[in-house]
Amino acid sequence: MPQELEGCDFCKFVNYEDSDDFYLYELGTNKCEPLYSYEHFVKNRIIIHIILNGKGIIRLNGKQYDVSAHQIFLIPPDTKTFYQADKDDPWEYIWFHIGGPKIPLILKEAGLTAENPVYTPLSCEDKIEALAKDMLKNYTRQYYCIGNLYKICDYMIENSAEKRDEPSDSSLLYVKNVISFIRLKYSEPVNVKNIAFVLGLNRSYLTRLFKQATGYSIQEYLITYRMKIAFKMLSDGNLSINEIASSVGYGDTFTFSKAFKRHFGKSPSECRSNGYNNSFL
Repeated sequence: MPQELEGCDFCKFVNYEDSDDFYLYELGTNKCEPLYSYEHFVKNRIIIHIILNGKGIIRLNGKQYDVSAHQIFLIPPDTKTFYQADKDDPWEYIWFHIGGPKIPLILKEAGLTAENPVYTPLSCEDKIEALAKDMLKNYTRQYYCIGNLYKICDYMIENSAEKRDEPSDSSLLYVKNVISFIRLKYSEPVNVKNIAFVLGLNRSYLTRLFKQATGYSIQEYLITYRMKIAFKMLSDGNLSINEIASSVGYGDTFTFSKAFKRHFGKSPSECRSNGYNNSFL
């Protein structure tokens, strides 16, 4: 059911669910009348409001929060939430009805949770608002909108007031970027030096950071990920061992088979001829 349809200046149901991280169901904008109010209870989905002008209040979990221009507030899933525009200076906002498996974690990293539902940017409110307005103009472009959501969340994470004294979050972001890069580029001849260069970090520093956070070296994680993909390809039975080797970033079958046997205890050909054991994974 569309949210805030009545009284909205603009509202579009788009239902974009192709991304692994972000789903965008609806988006809209509203320049509210004085004391305009709304109450939500949405199952399994999230709504965020970006305040452009004015002010108001939000109530959830027995608490009331004052919200003003350039702040963002969250309507969490499965939580009864009431909000109301100010009598003298009613707010104008852009809202997004979103979902996805990683959304709660991403918002939490920015410090936006049911326990802390109001976000205050340090210095990037103009960029966040510009991206949000751009989405309204380009709502028919699915991947464009999803890309803007990524950018908005990135600004939120990097510029949250709650993050001012937490430099470790940047370190965790580097680790996540390494993992994302490997999952994107595992089929290419990448190595630790390439990854450090792309991320703009010292190789030794990045290696130490990744090991501390994951327990793996970057090289170990790369090999492990490649081997998991190779095993799945092998179990499908549609590709030759040479094709699989090339698909997971190895230039020759011998080097791939050696790495595979070191990882699983059997060569690719032995694994294929003797059947598959998912406990390898």
